[in-house]
Amino acid sequence: MNRNYSLSELTAVAKEIIATSQHKILLFYGEMGVGKTTLIKEICKVLGVEDIAHSPTFSLVNEYKTNSNETVYHFDFYRIEDEEEAYDMGVEDYLYSYNWCLVEWPENVKNLLPLDTVSISISLLENGQRNIQLKTN
Repeated sequence: MNRNYSLSELTAVAKEIIATSQHKILLFYGEMGVGKTTLIKEICKVLGVEDIAHSPTFSLVNEYKTNSNETVYHFDFYRIEDEEEAYDMGVEDYLYSYNWCLVEWPENVKNLLPLDTVSISISLLENGQRNIQLKTN
């Protein structure tokens, strides 16, 4: 998947990501403010999460339940200073749980990530749209 989108197309993009992802671990790359959290919130909604998803900047991980009782984990590793911090919080237990794991700032824990992931790169275009690229690892 490589496409441009506007905010009005966010639901369609979220559905496409879920439908085409070969793995449940989604790694979100992009600059601060590009829309990673906004897209993750929409993916959670499409998966059936009824709670309002928000970035776990200080707690590192939020856990959500879908309306079909699936678990979704949302990570934000922006403020992590050392991979050991993520290791100590048990990140591997989450990542190998076979649940959806939506990871912001995965480059900060790159040595702890499983091989079977989907990398999602988002960039802001001059016209206000976003470009999204998916790559299965």
